[in-house]
Amino acid sequence: MRRQHYGVPLERSDCLELRRHRNSCKPENFGKWLGGFGADKRLAVDLFSGAGGLSLGLERAGWTVAAAVDFDERALQTHAANFPGMSLHMDLGNPDERDRLVEILEPAKIDLVAGGPPCQPFSRAGRSKIRSLVEHHGRDPHDRRKELWSAYLDVVKRLRPRAVLMENVPDMGLGDDFFVVRTIEEQLEDLGYATQIRLVDAWKYGVPQHRKRLILLARNDVECFSWRKELEHDQRTTLRDAIGDLPVLPVVPTERVGQRELPYEEPSELSKFAQDMRKRARKDRVWDHMTRRVRADDAEIFSSMDSTTLYSQISPELQRYKADHFTDKYKKLDWSDLSRSITAHIAKDGYWYIHPDQEQPRTLTVRESARVQTFPDKFRFAGTRSDAFRQIGNAVPPLLGEAAAEALLPVGDGQSAEGGLRPHWRTVREDLTAWARGQRDAENWYQLPGRHMSGLQAAVVAILSGTRMQPAQLSAMVEVVRGLTSMNTASLEALTTAAPTEAAKARVARLSVMVGESSAWEDEKKVRESLMLKPAEATVYRLLIAEDLLWVGQGALRVAARLHGSASDRTNRLSDGRVDLVKLVGAGEDAPLRMAALRLIGTSICRAKEPVCDACPLSQYCADRESLSSDHLFTEVPNETNDRDTVPAQSRQAGRTVGRR
Repeated sequence: MRRQHYGVPLERSDCLELRRHRNSCKPENFGKWLGGFGADKRLAVDLFSGAGGLSLGLERAGWTVAAAVDFDERALQTHAANFPGMSLHMDLGNPDERDRLVEILEPAKIDLVAGGPPCQPFSRAGRSKIRSLVEHHGRDPHDRRKELWSAYLDVVKRLRPRAVLMENVPDMGLGDDFFVVRTIEEQLEDLGYATQIRLVDAWKYGVPQHRKRLILLARNDVECFSWRKELEHDQRTTLRDAIGDLPVLPVVPTERVGQRELPYEEPSELSKFAQDMRKRARKDRVWDHMTRRVRADDAEIFSSMDSTTLYSQISPELQRYKADHFTDKYKKLDWSDLSRSITAHIAKDGYWYIHPDQEQPRTLTVRESARVQTFPDKFRFAGTRSDAFRQIGNAVPPLLGEAAAEALLPVGDGQSAEGGLRPHWRTVREDLTAWARGQRDAENWYQLPGRHMSGLQAAVVAILSGTRMQPAQLSAMVEVVRGLTSMNTASLEALTTAAPTEAAKARVARLSVMVGESSAWEDEKKVRESLMLKPAEATVYRLLIAEDLLWVGQGALRVAARLHGSASDRTNRLSDGRVDLVKLVGAGEDAPLRMAALRLIGTSICRAKEPVCDACPLSQYCADRESLSSDHLFTEVPNETNDRDTVPAQSRQAGRTVGRR
């Protein structure tokens, strides 16, 4: 074999062909399957199934996958070999294909629709890759994969299952202020589903790796999502628990590492996790315990590393990459810790997954990677070694899928509620919207978006949002520009005169650059750039001109956390805190109004200290109200104010009116 510049012989592994599962079927005999193997079973559909990580999780939780759908032929071969039911090759982005799928499934009673729409455009790594392809390789900037969540939702709407499970990367939510997730939730609620969003650490459910995922659940039978108890840190599955029993592979640089089939000898002590992975596997054999050949210099590097070694600390004469650009190019795993997250990148190289054993200077094998993803040893992957790595990296860890699916198990007779459910949080949002509309029509008009709020007024509130002044002073200043859509010299002078402090006058002076620019106030980007709005100011401005975004301020997070009975505003503000906030903001044209209302409540009523619960329109829904000590409850809004945390006290009466129906 020719070595070229890779330092090892170029090779392709053999291509594994797998026979279909004995209880698999095709569309033409699906009816017969339903009357035979599928009879009296709780049926699920797995969209964008890949090799079947989520399918296996559903199976472990008690469902039978009637149909799995994907566009990756190798992954579908894997699915067809490991599961009963149909493994369908379809492009769900094509409406005709969705029509065909719904027609095929028409005879079945589908209890659950699950899936993970392709997530590359949502992840940071994926967005960077796509941007590069657009800029340098002519890639269409409108990536259709972004809309596949809509295709997923379309199938759900047409099948109307009792339960829905969607899995994705956290950036699907965090990257766009949960816009897509909020939209999906809103549409599911319109159909009578109760929903739940969770950001889940996979290791807390037995997965031996650092992996955080976004899980969206929905059901229309009961409003209940009961997850099993999470594991504590000292109960986690370590890498040694996960792969320590697998055969040691001798490494000779540039020679083949591992084989498709190797002898397996069970050690005297086998971890509980490994026992689970070995179920129904051949007792004396392990499959697919193989990985890439190792360069001589890499073998030397791997042997000299431990789990804390950075690439920059590797001997300079052995470095092939610029250490300042590739700070984490190599990562050696730790026996006593979790693996780093297994991703599809492992199909390209395994440098992030160097085996922890000093005597095995190599990267993880296919079987080890499958174990870290919680695929059992009996599970085989069709295609070449690279195909297997890619399928494993793209998969949902089955143990995580199982935990999520368990939260959707039927309660009682498992029948959908007649007419669907009216979810609790939808009711909360309706009350919040009604209160906000009342406030918008009263003295607090300038704190809330609507037709009364021009770009000029939004900009004035934004630049003053960080100053310290009494609510009445802020109100008086904004009244000067009420009804105006542009600024002239006279209105700027009047606003300056109304400013109560030198700091406020200095902020007002920033508006001078747009005096006489009548049309510019309608250009959101130009306003932000001309006034040089700071990030926090720009967020307030955008919110007040009715942009759909999450204002992740401490006040709003505090309201959301108290309503949920959580500590997310103090522990995980930017992740779990946002998830709690999402339930209150929702989606649709009133979402910006609700977001601004939460800002208003959080900065004037639901204070960290001295909350005015009697004035809060959401007090009847507050999980934390009873736990707040009586000396923290007030019947009037305190006089001490900070412009970032207050609004006029006139909100008190409106709060009582709407909050106490």
